[in-house]
Amino acid sequence: MYILSFESSCDETSVAVTKDGKYVLSNEVLSQIDIFKEYGGVVPEISSREHVKGITYAYLSALKNANLTMDDIDYVAVTEGPGLIGSLLTGINASKIVALNYNKPLVGVNHLSGHIYAACIEHDIEFPCLALVISGGHTELVVMKDHYDFNKIGSTKDDAVGEVFDKVARIIGIPYPGGPLLDKIGRDGKAIYHLPRPVLNSKDYSFSFSGLKSATLNLVESLEKDGIKYEIKDIARSFEEAVSEVLLKKTKKAIEEYNIKEVVVVGGSAANSVIRETLVSGIKDVKVTFPHLKYCGDNAAMIGISAYYKIKKGEIDDITLSPKSRLDL
Repeated sequence: MYILSFESSCDETSVAVTKDGKYVLSNEVLSQIDIFKEYGGVVPEISSREHVKGITYAYLSALKNANLTMDDIDYVAVTEGPGLIGSLLTGINASKIVALNYNKPLVGVNHLSGHIYAACIEHDIEFPCLALVISGGHTELVVMKDHYDFNKIGSTKDDAVGEVFDKVARIIGIPYPGGPLLDKIGRDGKAIYHLPRPVLNSKDYSFSFSGLKSATLNLVESLEKDGIKYEIKDIARSFEEAVSEVLLKKTKKAIEEYNIKEVVVVGGSAANSVIRETLVSGIKDVKVTFPHLKYCGDNAAMIGISAYYKIKKGEIDDITLSPKSRLDL
């Protein structure tokens, strides 16, 4: 089964071709990061225009690099949400045009399920599985008893992991995109500052990182007010370890309650080295799986892999598919 997939939920324009829910034949990704460095973050209107500029090139490149034509494609898949509504609309319109032109079935895919299925590109996950989704817009724990069986047991009440990484990076003077640079700087730092572990001991699986962001800001302001010299690498590391400890404890609690056999950690923040090290060293007797780094961020390959399992479940959409800025699993 060959699937042509589109992803345009935020600031990456991506088109891919995948085979049988496992093999990535091509995965064209056009990033907008360099454009938004001067703004310090994504500007939705500009992002939408950039998707329009790049979507045709990404589509043609994906087919060319896969050495296929549309005659070979069985399904067209696209991210339907959640995401920026204008950005989503570009991918959905492009996928509709292709599906109509070549008389191919259309499949809408939840962006979060795409992140989860990024772990299936190089691995075969075991059930029951626990997915920890950590990205710029999402922090969620999802239990899966089988393919395309999603039970969200917890999510963030405010800032997502990737979002708070970018905000704290800004506090300590690290330019956008802050998350990856904060990780790089923090590798040489020491966790010498105690920062709070929000809702660490709550009975549910909720997350909250807004208070941690404020505590980091207060720490920096206090040190500067008192004239105390500090290294941003130590603040970065202290912050990363606070986030990682919360993620670890919540994940371990869910593993025990739901008799989990495997944990998959997915999303852009799954690339963070401290989070990876903390989860791998802290979780025993259960396999912990991460996608390849190139599949942690937004990409169309993960959408194609997810679409395969949705199709296998008998779920197909039609030309009335519409973008959804908010969409639960």
